[in-house]
Amino acid sequence: MRDIVEIGIGREARRSYELADIQIIPSRRTRSSKDIDTSWHIDAYTFDNPFLSHPTDALASPEFIVEMGRQGGLGVINAEGLWGRHTDLDAAIAKIVEACRMELTGMSGPLGFGSPSTRVLQELHSAPIDEDLLSARIAEVRASGATVAVRVTPQHARELAPVVIKAGAELLFIQGTMISAEHVATGGEPLNLKEFIGSLDVPVIAGGVADYTTALHLMRTGAAGIIVGGGTNTNDLALGIGCPMATAIADAAAARRDYLDETGGRYVHIIADGEFDSSGYAVTAIACGADGVMLGRALARAREAAAGGYFWPHTAAHPRFPRGAVEPSWADIVKSADSSDDNLDQMARQPSLETVLHGPSTDPNGLLNYVGGLRRAMAKCGYTDLKSFQKVQLSVRSTVF
Repeated sequence: MRDIVEIGIGREARRSYELADIQIIPSRRTRSSKDIDTSWHIDAYTFDNPFLSHPTDALASPEFIVEMGRQGGLGVINAEGLWGRHTDLDAAIAKIVEACRMELTGMSGPLGFGSPSTRVLQELHSAPIDEDLLSARIAEVRASGATVAVRVTPQHARELAPVVIKAGAELLFIQGTMISAEHVATGGEPLNLKEFIGSLDVPVIAGGVADYTTALHLMRTGAAGIIVGGGTNTNDLALGIGCPMATAIADAAAARRDYLDETGGRYVHIIADGEFDSSGYAVTAIACGADGVMLGRALARAREAAAGGYFWPHTAAHPRFPRGAVEPSWADIVKSADSSDDNLDQMARQPSLETVLHGPSTDPNGLLNYVGGLRRAMAKCGYTDLKSFQKVQLSVRSTVF
């Protein structure tokens, strides 16, 4: 039964829940974590763990994508980011990081409205996409043997999807903060995802969504997976749009059950993309019904991440209405605006991507060893695989309301 509350005379709202509001309740036998299978299968692709990287240049250098594959996860490339806009990718990212450092230490001067690092990000994204450069970088990843996943926006899917698929993309993400099954633009031809996905030769994962109806509509387009949530963004502040992740994932899982019955067995994967700053939130997302979890700031902690500990979502570079910021995700690396030896020593202490995903960890709050946290939670609840873990008992924290 849905929990509907009256917020004023004649106006009601549904009560919904964030992942922090939900707790997992062990209620069965326990198991050894060595007996837990965290593998994730989507279409013809199998991964050792269900973790993906948010499609942002803050994470994705070609080397990071390859290493993500080595660690059993899936790295996602942003086709509309810097990969196809700047030959010297490292220099472009360094420019963004330097602007953020100066901003944080007050060396940018009075900020007024706006952010210097956001302006730098927008300026770098104003360069046109060089399709040959983008294709060459995608081909480099493909040649490594890593599974190639590439993200495009619904607005540019028609022109960019053929380019990235030809270059070697094996999984196509059509992703915005919130999308629908049909993108309509005045004066232009609407993008009908059902027709578009049907014309492609690669599996498509589309999103993000926040409710049952949109999730079901996207499933009916033929997508192999849907994304719930819009990553780390400021939609709530800028647009008044929120996505309480626990409720959104559970609603999408309900849509999946109904679609499974409707089609006689076609299973659509749910990927949660939100703020998973500790392993416990990622575990809860899977318990609520997600098959995969897209990590952003959590992976920016790894020293292989392109921006060296800084993070911004793909929405941060929008030319007219950014909904995200450039921020440090590993607090100790920002002590001054210069490159002092002390600052470099702090950077050297950043964990590897292997440590972030697989440990060992010295942190008691779930900032490291995401796969280990998932294994241990499943073992304590008595489940051996991800799908069965979605049946685990849940409770709502008594302090929520």
